[in-house]
Amino acid sequence: QQTPAVPASAPDVLASAPAVASAPLANADDQPNEANRRITSYLTKKFGVAKERAAKLADIVSVTATKYSLPPALVYAIISIESRFQEKARGQHGATGLMQVVPSAHRGMLRNVKDLTEPNANVEAGSRILSSYVKAAGGNVQAGLKSYSGGSSAYAAKVMQRVDSFRFVLEPDDDAKAANETKARMVPVSESTSTSTSARNAQ
Repeated sequence: QQTPAVPASAPDVLASAPAVASAPLANADDQPNEANRRITSYLTKKFGVAKERAAKLADIVSVTATKYSLPPALVYAIISIESRFQEKARGQHGATGLMQVVPSAHRGMLRNVKDLTEPNANVEAGSRILSSYVKAAGGNVQAGLKSYSGGSSAYAAKVMQRVDSFRFVLEPDDDAKAANETKARMVPVSESTSTSTSARNAQ
């Protein structure tokens, strides 16, 4: 029943979308973002997303995740599970778009949203909803995900698992650095422990 309303509102959204999307795209041109390049390539190879669409989505997720203090890997993980990056995806209870936002469950947050199949609008709405659930759960991401899915712990676990895959694509150097820092920290600790032990034994 909602389907006929979508095309009617689409021109309004499309007319405003380029203005909204142009700012992050311009920034990406000014300062090439290595993480965005990596994720664009990953979305194209792994999920079959057209390169131009993948690049646009990378900009949208980067800006929106920052705005709502969400890890970009978390947003990508949700999109991959909810819609496999299909912008026009439809699910149960009217769930729509990339993040499968359910309009009837979030009317208050969707007052100004005309077309949830438009990527910018969908990622913005989905991220805002998720962020509100995480905040309500005192910062607990898994509890926030459980609320986002309508109460499924299995869904939350699945998303968290998928987050690791996306994080590895977005932050491979950070993961390597973290591993090296852990090793670097462990070496002096063991040395100082053995030194203090031998010093104590000497006394």
